[in-house]
Amino acid sequence: MSNETDGGIQIEYGVDDKPPLPKSILLGLQHVAVMIVPATAVAYVVANGVGLEADAAYLVQMVLLFSGLATMVQAYTVGPVGARLPIVMGSSFTFVGATIDIGASFGMAAVFGAILVTGFVVEGLIGWQFKRIKPFFPPLVTGLVVVIIGLYLIPVAMDYAAGGVGASDFGALHHIGLAALVLAIAVGLNMFTRGVTRLLSVLVAIVVGYAAAIALTVATGLELVTFSAVGEAAWIELPSPTRFGFEFEPIAIATFAVLFLVSSMETVGDMSGVTAAEGRNPTDEEFRGGLFNDGLLSSIGSIFGAFPITSFSQNVGIVNFTGVMSRHVVGIGGVFLAVLGLSPKVGAAVTTIPSAVFGGAVLLMAGMVAASGFRLIVTHVDLDRRNTVIVATSIGLGLGVATTPDALAGLPSRAELFFGQPVIVTALSGLALNTFVPGPSSPLFDAVPEAGVGETESATVDPTDD
Repeated sequence: MSNETDGGIQIEYGVDDKPPLPKSILLGLQHVAVMIVPATAVAYVVANGVGLEADAAYLVQMVLLFSGLATMVQAYTVGPVGARLPIVMGSSFTFVGATIDIGASFGMAAVFGAILVTGFVVEGLIGWQFKRIKPFFPPLVTGLVVVIIGLYLIPVAMDYAAGGVGASDFGALHHIGLAALVLAIAVGLNMFTRGVTRLLSVLVAIVVGYAAAIALTVATGLELVTFSAVGEAAWIELPSPTRFGFEFEPIAIATFAVLFLVSSMETVGDMSGVTAAEGRNPTDEEFRGGLFNDGLLSSIGSIFGAFPITSFSQNVGIVNFTGVMSRHVVGIGGVFLAVLGLSPKVGAAVTTIPSAVFGGAVLLMAGMVAASGFRLIVTHVDLDRRNTVIVATSIGLGLGVATTPDALAGLPSRAELFFGQPVIVTALSGLALNTFVPGPSSPLFDAVPEAGVGETESATVDPTDD
C-alpha cells in the first residue's frame, strides 16, 4: 500500500483508500485532536474581545459543528461543492482581528451579516473562475503561502506550549515539560517505529501528555486539568438560527471581502500542501470544489453564529507527517467534530486538555506545514535569481510584520489591520512580484499557450496536466 510518488513522500494510504475501520477512527481522532484547541480558541478569543463571554460556549459549539460539516463535504462533496481531498476545516485566525474590531464597533450582527454576504460571493467567484486565474497561482506563489502559514503558526504553537497567552504561570517549567514530552514522543514514534504506531504518533503523544498533566494535577495541586466545566455543560444543545441577527455595514462587508480573498489563498496553499505529498498540485476541479466549500459553509454557518470556515494548516502537517492521505479518515474526523458541536458536554471534556499538551503537537505540525511549502517550491520551481528574490522578499515581508507589528503603527487603523497580516503580505507580494517580473512562471510574460485551448498557462505547469 505504501508508495513513493515523484517529488512527494511515502504514502501509506492514498486519497481513495479506506484503512480498516478501527484504524480509521483513531486516525480521524488524531486529526480532531490536533485542530480542536486552535479552532475553538477563535471563539474564545472573539467572545472575550467583544464582551460575549456568556455566549462563548455556544460560539465554540457552532465552530465545531460547522467545522465538522465542512470537513465531511470537503471529503465526500455535495454536487460541485468539495474537493474530495483530506482537508480538515475549521475557524481561522485570519478573521479574528477584524471580527473583534467590527464586533466592538458595529456589533456582532454586522460581523455575521458581512460573513453571510462575502463568504460565498468572494470564494464562490474565485472558485468559479479559478481556471482563468490559475496562472496567477503557480507553485511559487502557493508554496510561499504554505510556507508563511506554517512559519506564522510557530509562535502560536509556542504560546500554547508555554501555557497559553494570559496564563498566570506562562512559561513555567511544567508547561514546557509537557509540551516537550508530547513533541519528543510524536517525533520518536514517527522516526523509530512502523505501522499503526507511527501513523498514530501524534494522537499517542497527546494522550500521554494529557495523562501526564492529570498526574501532575493530582501530585502537585496545580490546576492543569479541571473538570468543573464538564459537569455544568448540557448534553445536547441545538443551533439557534439568527441568534445574533444580521446587519449589513459597508465597512464590514469590504473588510471581510478582502479577508475571504486571503482565506482563499490559504485554502489554495493548504490544498497544494496536501497534494504535495503526492508530488503534484491540485487539479482545477479540486481547487474549485474546495473554494466553493469554504465560501458556502462559511455563509451558511454565519446564520447560526459560526465564524468563517477554512482549511486547517495543522492537519496538512498531519497528512505529510503520517503519509495518510485517505479522505475517508478525514471524513470520520468531520463526523466527530459535528458530534462535538451538538454536545457541549463532550466539547467541554475535550477542552480540559491543557494548552501545553496541544502546543507540543501544534509546534511539530506548524513546522511540517512550512516544510511542505518549501518542498512544493523546490520540487516545481527553478530557484534562479528571479525566483529566489521573490521568495526572499515575500517571506521577509511576511515575517517582518509578524515579528514587529508595531512597525506599522503609523498607518491608518484599517491599513494597519490589513498589512499587519503575514499571510496577506506574503501572498500579495509573491503574487505581485511573480505577475509583473518577467519570467517563465509569470502569467503576463513568457506564457506558453495550452494546446487546443487558446488560453495561456504558466510554463511551470501542474505535472498532472495533459
